[in-house]
Amino acid sequence: MKSKILIYILFLTSMFCFGQTQTEMNSNEYQKYVKADKELNQVYSAILKDYKENPVFISKLKLAQNLWIKFRDAEMNALFPEIDKQLNYGSVFPMCWNSHLTRLTEERIKTLKIWLTGIEEGDVCSGSVKMKE
Repeated sequence: MKSKILIYILFLTSMFCFGQTQTEMNSNEYQKYVKADKELNQVYSAILKDYKENPVFISKLKLAQNLWIKFRDAEMNALFPEIDKQLNYGSVFPMCWNSHLTRLTEERIKTLKIWLTGIEEGDVCSGSVKMKE
């Protein structure tokens, strides 16, 4: 009798030990991307606000950001070139797509944040980046 109870308890606890479904993993990666994209837009907006007195920089930054978006999209399509992505890459495709999008977006955030955090005084190659206060 004790062994039956033990087996039953083990069975019940094992039900909670299984990993996520593919749909849940796809959704989680999408949510990570949405969060990163939101942060990217916040950082970009903050730069536009902080540098509003420099219209030449602002126009160049807007151009750079638009080109980065084109690069990001081209990079994604190079990584997953097939037209019918779901058929060719399977049920993991949405997870992989969003994971890579998140990585590219986080890299761009890191690059853009330099204009907000500034560069140490004395860096002769700082260009348009403000010095740290």
